Amino acid sequence: MSKANTRLRPALLGGAAAALCAFAPGIARAAVTQIVVDSTSPAFGGASIGTAGPYTLITGRAFGELDPASPRNQIITDINHAPAGPHGKISYIATFQIAAPQNLANANGLMLYEVPNRGGNAIPAAQSIVPGAIYLQSGWQGDLLAQCSGAYPCTSLTAPYTAGQVIQVPVAVNADGSSITGPVYGHLAGATGSTAQLVIFTTPVPYKPVSLDTSPTITQFWSVAHQTITGVDGPKTPISAKNWAWADCRTVPFPGTPDPTRICLKNGFDPNLLYEMVFTAKDPLVLGVGYAATRDIISFFRHQVQDGSGNANPIAGAVSKVIGIGVSQSGAFLRSGIHLGFNESENSGRVLDGAWPQIDARQLYMNVRFALPDVITNLYMMADEAPVWWADYPNLARNQPPSGLLDRCTATNTCPEILETFGSNEFYEEKMSPDLVGMTAAADIPLPANVHRYYEPSTTHGGGAGGFDYAPALPPVGLCSFGANPNPEYQTNNALQTDFIAFITQGTAMPPSTYPTLAAGQLVRPITDAKTFPVVPGYPYQGTALNHPEKFNFGARIDYFDESGVITIQPPIVERVLPELVPTLDSDGNETSGVPSVLLQAPLATYSGWNTYASTVYKGQQCGLTGSALPFQETRAERVAAHDPRPSVEERYGTHAGYVCAVTRAANKAVGGRFLLPSDAAASISAAQAGNVLTDITPTDADQAHANRLCSGGH
Repeated sequence: MSKANTRLRPALLGGAAAALCAFAPGIARAAVTQIVVDSTSPAFGGASIGTAGPYTLITGRAFGELDPASPRNQIITDINHAPAGPHGKISYIATFQIAAPQNLANANGLMLYEVPNRGGNAIPAAQSIVPGAIYLQSGWQGDLLAQCSGAYPCTSLTAPYTAGQVIQVPVAVNADGSSITGPVYGHLAGATGSTAQLVIFTTPVPYKPVSLDTSPTITQFWSVAHQTITGVDGPKTPISAKNWAWADCRTVPFPGTPDPTRICLKNGFDPNLLYEMVFTAKDPLVLGVGYAATRDIISFFRHQVQDGSGNANPIAGAVSKVIGIGVSQSGAFLRSGIHLGFNESENSGRVLDGAWPQIDARQLYMNVRFALPDVITNLYMMADEAPVWWADYPNLARNQPPSGLLDRCTATNTCPEILETFGSNEFYEEKMSPDLVGMTAAADIPLPANVHRYYEPSTTHGGGAGGFDYAPALPPVGLCSFGANPNPEYQTNNALQTDFIAFITQGTAMPPSTYPTLAAGQLVRPITDAKTFPVVPGYPYQGTALNHPEKFNFGARIDYFDESGVITIQPPIVERVLPELVPTLDSDGNETSGVPSVLLQAPLATYSGWNTYASTVYKGQQCGLTGSALPFQETRAERVAAHDPRPSVEERYGTHAGYVCAVTRAANKAVGGRFLLPSDAAASISAAQAGNVLTDITPTDADQAHANRLCSGGH
């Protein structure tokens, strides 16, 4: 037995619950037992998608059952605490949506499984559809049905559901049917007024307290004036039990109307403080079911003709290859699903032939008791407890032997081909460097042959909007200190998607991987980049305020190989702050490695993956998933007056025509490397021609000569 299978599950969980769960109809077997189509309608407004013609949108629900005794399901935390039906199976209901050619004869055999992000629509717009491909999305995040003061689920999926892609999972209980309890951490930042909710990133904490008692033996509640990225608190003040309540005080004064999802503070919240809480919660959701449900739903639509009740698979026989695509949180879902063994179907086949996790560096905080899958990699949040690298490599921070994301699928010969793309912000916010060099940044981790990695330098999270117009200044974005980074990723992604589809379906080789490495001197400590960064008034390098990986201690009942199990310490103990490396910079402050966009090759600004909060309790720290940019001065005279060491736009390109030639050269180079589609190259050149770069100045003879050199292939 491989090492991956010998460590699947320490003795973390109790016996199976005796209560019954009867919300799934159909026959009793471990699979999708029934599909219900709730609606069909023309997709994309009836538009014809290339030679595939018009598409149909099919919306429905999948009813499924899992065998808790199956080795493929036992990795799910609390699966043995999930109420079982009369045949010992665990039930779930998930929404799904399919976009397929109206005439299935026009399908090309490829299905793209688009992983929803926080329940939102993941199927792209008409202009981004691959003609002939079938698109599938389904619900996987069970806590999205917990956002109400009543019992779970807030809305039962036994009836049609139209508010997004969600899944109804079991609530774990003790063997006698009583509630399971445990600690949950939450926080509040920037709260005002009398009433607020504990929010982790975008949604409220989905768990309710075991009681509305505010005594410190059940709930610890405190405020801090400041908190560093390494977990060092400023002045920390406990909040007396008599000064707050689990209540809504928006209309009724303190102590307000009892509400287990809201906190009422007697004297109101101070937006300049951070409020933190650890409370005893009840009724954890068996969220890991989302992985198994996704496995079974994809397998059903790929292989089955009908369900156990005789309902036809509407795309039966039309799928021969499947690629999974997930962005950010959804990319973490793909990574963790592969790591936990869910790319092996119930009949031992491969679920995804290819997987494309985008702009993500972490494992998903989902397969633990009282998990919080909505998080990003903020302080105290699970992300790096299990391996985040693909190849077998030791976790030197935890003194663990070599392991990797591909362990289980390698043991079962079910690994997909991996396309991995990420940008600069992932180093500054998402703690990307351990994926490349491990937790201690000791060495480059080899890239397995089935992983194709492409770094998109100097970009914000997901890339900017692009464009080839010049703006002399950019207003601060949101709560951040600096303007938004427009450097795009979408054009590179368009080309890489085309490359990956050709690779999966036809065997056409991928372009060589390109990303920063230690060996090439392209990964350094942020303080090194701070010394290299140009001294530009008003735009100091602030990448040193990035998020660091930490070695957290969540307690002895967490399996740190798999980021699974039961948390017993909240907030976790920060045992060690680990290094985070970042890519090197050129004299403009732009990054030097990876696959540069056309805009980065013909830059109009410094494009950074970092930005910082201008205010709030997090002032001066990395401003979430947001990068920044500072335009170059337009002319040499303006550059000199501003004491800006970066060459001006005029000095770089001479004239508008010179800039168009620089864009054209960059676009042609990218097309030659298969990192830009010819159609996107033409669009970029056209946009540069129509843009305003240097159209408002009268060029000098020197400007014209420089532009002529650019247009004749010189520099």
